[in-house]
Amino acid sequence: MIARYSRPEMVEIWSPETRFATWVRVEVLASQAQAFIGAVPEKALVDIRRAPVPSVERVAEIEKDRDHEVLSFLAAFCEGMPEDSARWVHLGMTSYDLVDTALGHTLAQGTDLLLAAVRRLRRALVDRAIEHWNTVCIGRTHGVHAEPTTFGHKLAGFAFAVDRSARRLRAAREAVAVGTISGSVGTYALIDPFVEKFVCGELGLGVEQAPSQVVARDRHAQLVQAVATLGACVEQIALELRLLQRTEVREVEEGRSVAYQGSSAMPHKRNPTTSERLCGLARLLRGHAATMLEDVALWHERDLAHQSVERVVLPDSMLVGHYQVTAATELVENMTVFPDRMRANVDHTGGLALSSAVLADLLQNGVEREKAYRTVQAAADASVETGEHLTLLLQRAGIDPGSAAPERFLRHHDIVLSRLETLRELED
Repeated sequence: MIARYSRPEMVEIWSPETRFATWVRVEVLASQAQAFIGAVPEKALVDIRRAPVPSVERVAEIEKDRDHEVLSFLAAFCEGMPEDSARWVHLGMTSYDLVDTALGHTLAQGTDLLLAAVRRLRRALVDRAIEHWNTVCIGRTHGVHAEPTTFGHKLAGFAFAVDRSARRLRAAREAVAVGTISGSVGTYALIDPFVEKFVCGELGLGVEQAPSQVVARDRHAQLVQAVATLGACVEQIALELRLLQRTEVREVEEGRSVAYQGSSAMPHKRNPTTSERLCGLARLLRGHAATMLEDVALWHERDLAHQSVERVVLPDSMLVGHYQVTAATELVENMTVFPDRMRANVDHTGGLALSSAVLADLLQNGVEREKAYRTVQAAADASVETGEHLTLLLQRAGIDPGSAAPERFLRHHDIVLSRLETLRELED
């Protein structure tokens, strides 16, 4: 976990202290269920409930001798209990009954936190899209001026992409919010299935339908894939803002703090550093997604090859994904938009962005398509070469440019606005 790209609320969920507290909760719930069915004495349950969460330092100290984290945790957990009670802890369970059930709970909590951040980003995009719904700007394809659109329309596309990511995350949460307490190879040979049902029910988890010994890893891969896809959607927002902040474009600019310094050598620099950071983090998330796919296939009922990977990839994916979304929200909320510059860029090419409207008018007036296209194209090429406005060249060629104005391209613009307002209602 890298502090630079982490928010405190997600760090807390993934801290070793919280992990051991969750492990204690699983063990206490399992003992409670065992007591319900008469497998654990009530006196032992009282002592198990009273036992404190072992410290990270104590577990690490014991692990030096045992070389097994779960056994070291259990030893530390049982240190203050009477021996007659300690022997009932972890009854009938195997290590990953504890680890995977606790992990399902942690992943559900982390995904809930990420989903809350996604909703805030969606809200920021919707609000700013409506704010700039009629802010005309040039649309670009292949990086080249195409036809007029509005900045609000751009942001609306991002808002709907983030909304789709939220739906993917909700599905992934359902997939990972499961546990299993079924014994060494998942057969319930030494533990009653009631224990699993009770513990997972108390933790708000489903159960693995056909457990092996572990929760199936395609579930975790699905979550990290969803986080990586969300990261790519954030990257699209950040990439667009990076491109629009270029000096020769300058249609938007990232918000800056009073402490901002863009370059160690050039005091004038205003760099899109937040957007660049968000694009870089998306690359990291894609790498994690590919790595988690490697964890799906395990030997037989289980092996341990996945564990080392997950210790890095799962917390880092959730931390980076959450940081990326929260930083993107701040970026969208605080960015400065330059409507005059946007309009100037529409006009910069001397009417070339209106060529498709002229072509459409010629076709409506009965001109054969190839002739109409070549006529307008020739005038456009002359405009590029001479710098004359396209409408003047068309008029000189005997063509009436008609109602070729940027606003003409927004004729059915409000159909998207109505969809966006539906998304805003979803926020409420």
